[in-house]
Amino acid sequence: MATLTDRQPLPRLRALSLRLPILDRYLLNEMVGPFLFAVGAYLIFWALNIFFLAADYIINQHAPFFLALRFVVFRIPQATPMAFPFACLFAALLAMGRVMGDNEVTAMRTSGIPVWRIALAPFAFGFGMFVLTYLINEHLAPISVDLSTRTFYQIIYHTNALPVEPQFFRKDPDTGNVFYVSQVLPDNKTMEGVQVFKPARYGPWAETLQAKTATVEHGALVMHDVIDTRYNADGYMTSQQHVKSVTVGLPLAETAAQFMSSTTQDPWTMSSKDLKVRVTALQAQGMGGSALGGLEINLAQKLAWPFACFIGIVLAVPLALRFGKRGRTLGVALSIFAFFVYFLLTSAAAAFGRNGQINPYLAAWIPNIIMGISGIVLLWLEEH
Repeated sequence: MATLTDRQPLPRLRALSLRLPILDRYLLNEMVGPFLFAVGAYLIFWALNIFFLAADYIINQHAPFFLALRFVVFRIPQATPMAFPFACLFAALLAMGRVMGDNEVTAMRTSGIPVWRIALAPFAFGFGMFVLTYLINEHLAPISVDLSTRTFYQIIYHTNALPVEPQFFRKDPDTGNVFYVSQVLPDNKTMEGVQVFKPARYGPWAETLQAKTATVEHGALVMHDVIDTRYNADGYMTSQQHVKSVTVGLPLAETAAQFMSSTTQDPWTMSSKDLKVRVTALQAQGMGGSALGGLEINLAQKLAWPFACFIGIVLAVPLALRFGKRGRTLGVALSIFAFFVYFLLTSAAAAFGRNGQINPYLAAWIPNIIMGISGIVLLWLEEH
């Protein structure tokens, strides 16, 4: 009874620890510093390059300094799809090169740790940076680049309303209607000189609508002060009347912004979802060529470029294991050379993809495929 009633010390509960193994923490700590340095250096170089452009407008256009600075700062996220892969490559080469140069990798392998296990932490780091880069490129960069572009037009035209290219044609693949807009007013809502051509079953046009102005309301084009002209099967005019307003459906139920800015919207201001809508619309209209190929490549690169963070690690680890004992200078040189080769492959594959000589989606992934296979082969050779 005394044993049951006496106060007994509570058993000490062991707290669950989520700490990584010592090896992984050690390698990740070695990578963080070079990674942050490479990201900072790349972004500073990018910002200075753009600032030189802005400096011309500060001097010649008398633009406010802070307005030009805002233009530069909001443009920086556009560089992340290239900055982060380069930084991953740089960090892995320097970190793994250092532990290789100090014979620490040799000691690990002598104790029975395989190369694949040593590379596990860098691979996890590369995959984490891939996810982060994708999220920035998908959600932050479009908003930031749009603000930067609006700032640029505020510097040049003293307005933050993006200009819409005048005299553009659109075709509705569902109805066959062809839209023509002469120009869009500065309010970015009202269109002038709008014409709609409705096709005939036998012949060019059955009806044409010519309006002085038009606006988009509730997913439809509302034309004001319209001249409605009808034609017979032979293409001769049969009647013409003046109508106060006419409502016509937009192509593929597009919004006002999609309809009016379709020819000028920068792919950098669009998410993957927006790019898919644009590609689908062009395909439905039977349009192809370099315009469609370029958009398809941009869509594929939304994922391919961030994934280069992981590919850079896959390539850098075996290179560091093979050449790490020769010093950090060689690591820096290898990272610059590998990034230069990747950039050349990206440019060449994109050119072939836009011209239709290679599938655009494959063209966007060719650099990752080549670099990834090279890294895996080198890693296998190091293991064996």
